[in-house]
Amino acid sequence: MISHTTVGTNDLPRAAAFYDALFALIDGKRFFEMDRGIGWGVKPGQPMFSVFQPFDAQPATVGNGTMVALSVASQALVHALHAQALASGGADEGAPGLRGGGYYGCYFRDLDGNKIAAFCAQN
Repeated sequence: MISHTTVGTNDLPRAAAFYDALFALIDGKRFFEMDRGIGWGVKPGQPMFSVFQPFDAQPATVGNGTMVALSVASQALVHALHAQALASGGADEGAPGLRGGGYYGCYFRDLDGNKIAAFCAQN
């Protein structure tokens, strides 16, 4: 049902470097680039993740209670994404671990403060 998600940025080149490094860990590639935004995906027909400077030219802000969750194949990838996010300047919002109900995940914020989760089924 989801085609893509979008988070805002106030510094597109900085956000691009952050997400290029993050998505390289899960074989994510840039699917499109525009003057105001970039979109990454794993393969055509699957949901994409994008970062855009706001169309209205106002500062990008984060939503209270808003989060995008990335589904990955293993606990090792949950750990790798969390570590990469922090190494790239992101903020920790919850270290990798079991969250209950078969959910193994982590939480972090990108350089603009957008909250991102990475998770997999408990294995």
